[in-house]
Amino acid sequence: MLLLATDTSGKHGSIALAHCDRNQCTILEVIPLTGGTFSAQLVPQIATLLRKHGFSKHDIGAFAVASGPGSFTGLRVGLAAIKALAEALQKPIAVVSLLEAMVASARVQGSVLAAFDAGRNQLYLGEYTVEGAITRMRREWLGTREDCLASAAYATLATADRTLAEEGRSRGVRVEEIAAPRSDTVARIGWGKIQSGDTVSPQDLDANYIRRSDAEIFARSNS
Repeated sequence: MLLLATDTSGKHGSIALAHCDRNQCTILEVIPLTGGTFSAQLVPQIATLLRKHGFSKHDIGAFAVASGPGSFTGLRVGLAAIKALAEALQKPIAVVSLLEAMVASARVQGSVLAAFDAGRNQLYLGEYTVEGAITRMRREWLGTREDCLASAAYATLATADRTLAEEGRSRGVRVEEIAAPRSDTVARIGWGKIQSGDTVSPQDLDANYIRRSDAEIFARSNS
């Protein structure tokens, strides 16, 4: 099966094209997307990537998308494009949390806490349990660095933030410092979900923002 995976959750995103068969998912190529212009880049880049490898959109068997948390604008653009393609082609979508992708990148067992910067002196946090090939999400939330380090006392902290990693180590926390995951990680996790039937329809695809938008916060403060 040809699988297309996208990540538009951050300042920089990417698209991955993969050929997946049973328990193996071979990444054909990953191409970067520059933040701020996802709306102009995404669909043309998908078309170029498919054409480069001798495929058309009709060869795509399924999609995998990073649903967030992250940039409100980036996620809206990315998910809207995949919704439109999946609806037109009538193909399933596997939804992958960026925090889940970080846990997968850490490659450790047991309790894992993924953390990355959310701005405003806050962190996106995801607490997961990994048992063999099974990964279960316990909760995802928005917290402070102190929340993170307190929770990490009972888990392995997975982060690409070197400062946070060093602070964790100085407090006796088990730390797995990772590279920020890309769409190839999203593809591999997504393929596992597709095999188990854990997919959504285009109509049900939604972003995992965790934090409310500025517009929602402003509206509530004035209500």
